[in-house]
Amino acid sequence: MKRFKAVIFDMDGLLLDTERQALVSFNRVCEHLGLGNQEYLFARCIGATREAGWKALEDGLKDKVNIQTFASAWDVLHSQSADEQPIPLKEGVFELLDYLDSHDIPCAIATSTSTKRATLKLSNAGLIDRFAAITCGDHVARSKPFPDIYLRAATVMQADPRECLALEDSENGVRAAVGAGMTVIQIPDLLQPSPELRSLGHIVLDSLHAVRSHRF
Repeated sequence: MKRFKAVIFDMDGLLLDTERQALVSFNRVCEHLGLGNQEYLFARCIGATREAGWKALEDGLKDKVNIQTFASAWDVLHSQSADEQPIPLKEGVFELLDYLDSHDIPCAIATSTSTKRATLKLSNAGLIDRFAAITCGDHVARSKPFPDIYLRAATVMQADPRECLALEDSENGVRAAVGAGMTVIQIPDLLQPSPELRSLGHIVLDSLHAVRSHRF
């Protein structure tokens, strides 16, 4: 692996297998409210802050349902699901973190999730102590796909963004990291990258395991 000044990780869908839980609860609420298939809206929420996700729901569901009713039902159902079963880690998380530690490459988090929720999730997953810094959606004015979160993470890590590797799963996250000028690896979770996204020229791999052996 190329010597990077820092490796900056997204959280949900990359380290934590949260998006499947979220999609199941999203679909259950849509079914209960008679909205039909709205997974395109779910895709717009992936990688976005709570506020940006709310705006996407407002735009997509206006005149169909009360947005507060929908959002509250989804939040309750998703929280119940997370409480009932621990959030599983994505394959290869600890192996990659151990590899980076062995090469003295510091790691950080750049997530659109709020500080409170991100800290809780990382603590419950046993990952909170593996990162030198955690940058969250409430630390910046603009959410992904704007580059603010990644630029702030690089600043906190005292690293030039051009010397950072960003690891992402979502389209919003990829666009944010590319916009920050970082080398970007996407490991798709629920959605494969579109031809338009691939045109950005970032790297697409199958798993976190593949990051260690990739030739830059």
